[in-house]
Amino acid sequence: MIDAAPTYIIGAHRFDAEPLAPGLYVVATPIGNMGDMTVRALATLAAAETVLCEDTRTSGKLMERFAIKTRLAPYHEHNAQKVRPEILERLKQGATIALISDAGMPLVSDPGYRLVKEAVELGIPVTACPGPSAVLTGLALSGLPTDRFLFAGFMPQKQGERKKLFAEFAKLKATLIFFESPHRIVETLHDLSAALPGRHVAVTRELTKLHEEVLRGSAEEIASQLGFRASVKGEITLLVGPPEGEAEVSESELDAAISGALASMPASKAASEVAKRFSLGRSDVYQRILARKDGDGE
Repeated sequence: MIDAAPTYIIGAHRFDAEPLAPGLYVVATPIGNMGDMTVRALATLAAAETVLCEDTRTSGKLMERFAIKTRLAPYHEHNAQKVRPEILERLKQGATIALISDAGMPLVSDPGYRLVKEAVELGIPVTACPGPSAVLTGLALSGLPTDRFLFAGFMPQKQGERKKLFAEFAKLKATLIFFESPHRIVETLHDLSAALPGRHVAVTRELTKLHEEVLRGSAEEIASQLGFRASVKGEITLLVGPPEGEAEVSESELDAAISGALASMPASKAASEVAKRFSLGRSDVYQRILARKDGDGE
């Protein structure tokens, strides 16, 4: 018996999927709206021998929606190390395997990058079928600068770690993008307001879905809006604009500030205070203080 050619359905129409060349296929899936599934992605999933996914139940709904019969196999952070050698061996033997995540572009905040990395090292062909992404969708809707941006993944759960993260990126002249839990978003916005005052912020929620929402303004303004709600639900992408209009501090102004600080506190603390005042790197200020002391012959 000859197996039927792989097919997929869009609406009431059935389409044949062309055979795939051997290799690993990284395939983007919708972040909410099923209409964002690309034709290329559907044809790839239908023609692959196996589709690797985070959750077979979640991905099963996607496959059922488009009548794709390809076998699903779990590949996630808990089993990746164990099953990856077997997957790579199959790929070396000429298999066609697709990799998807629960939503969006694989490898973004999921374990897929190790599979791609090792496949590339083994000379296995890797192909990307691009598509929906919460990172890029949020950036497009934010109203913030798009010429330079940094995606920093999921926001840390602990307040201290969040503050360190904000301090690390404080001087970066780029739009910052994070994923955040709806249960912590108000607290995170308060931390953001204290750490990076004056920044333009956008909170995008439930992107491409029925209740899509984009809130724009200062961190405190948005925190106030969300704080009045009984609860905040849905997947959130938080975007923070770059620093604006920072005046360059003059050499004389910086030296005067250092002198004033050193008059009442030790060098280490003085460096921290001056760095914070002028949004400078603490280590740079501290080295300037040490250079002054060397110059004075101390």
